Amino acid sequence: MSRLTIAMHHVRAALSGARRLGVDTLPLLQASRIPPLLLGDDRARVTPEQFTCLIKALHHATNDEFLGLGPTPSRRGTFAMMCHACLGCHDLGAVLDRAARFYGLFPGGPDLAIETVTGGDGSDEAVFSVRSDLRPYDEGHFLSECLLIIWHRLSSWLIGRRIPLRWAQFAYAAPAHAREYEVLFGCPVRFGARHTAAGWDARWLAAPVVRDEAALARMLRRAPADLLSRRDYGTTVADQVRRTLVQALRAESAARLPDVCEVAARLAVSPATLRRRLRAEATSYQQLKDAVRRDVAIASLVAGQEPIAELAARIGFSEDTAFLRAFRRWTGTTPGAYRLNGPPPATPSCPVGGGLEVRGQQS
Repeated sequence: MSRLTIAMHHVRAALSGARRLGVDTLPLLQASRIPPLLLGDDRARVTPEQFTCLIKALHHATNDEFLGLGPTPSRRGTFAMMCHACLGCHDLGAVLDRAARFYGLFPGGPDLAIETVTGGDGSDEAVFSVRSDLRPYDEGHFLSECLLIIWHRLSSWLIGRRIPLRWAQFAYAAPAHAREYEVLFGCPVRFGARHTAAGWDARWLAAPVVRDEAALARMLRRAPADLLSRRDYGTTVADQVRRTLVQALRAESAARLPDVCEVAARLAVSPATLRRRLRAEATSYQQLKDAVRRDVAIASLVAGQEPIAELAARIGFSEDTAFLRAFRRWTGTTPGAYRLNGPPPATPSCPVGGGLEVRGQQS
């Protein structure tokens, strides 16, 4: 019902490589059901389904799994072959080591590394880093972020367990959309580091690989775009509050979201404790409530079948005008800018079968 939407910054960054290659991106946006006029609005957002379709289309249009953002292209099918090469590894540590060596075979490819270090609390941490400079253009930051996201989520998929990140760091100054990163990675983040990297408990490196060839084939039909758009970590207090709010919208017949006291009771903490923990994560109950309603509204508008009045009532607004004011505050524009002509097809009509040769992605 309400997966996290994706900031327009990431859409523009993903498109930038194709534009430099001279690719006409308008048909790709149209096939992904992303209104082109939204590109100029920093507060605009897209659904995970729209973003997944766009990434697949860009892979095909650029013939490059790096979307034209890297110093050299990565031919479609490279990621799939790497996955097949790693599937026979006994544990996750061996997978990451083999993957780093695999991409090291390609001139100009990403210099990936996995190492074990002592963390600030004295425990062992696994650190996965992107050590090469993949930033010939400003939007190239997006490529290193994608590598970090994909490798963390692929690692979790391979062992069948969600690996909680302890931290993530980035080899550039904090961008204007820096607040998106903690949501995207589900952990504290910092900027201005030597390398783009992420760390987690080193004990996960010993986790056995549990996926087989059949499961890999199914995953590759959606990867890596689906890996990029999946952001349901659920490990922070903010994630727990968001999940509680989404469940309330889904389950309760009355269109009313629980207040902060009710949410605190469901999470078995006091309201004061909940507020304090959310402040520590640089958010608040009201911000999370707005984000949930925003994402539900965007998903409904893109689907194009629910009347505005019904949507407004469903997410807790007593008047259409109040919803319209809130939506403009959230996204910088009107609901009409997201409303596409006609309902979407039952299966998203991407212009390609996928960005990988064996294929039929998301802060």
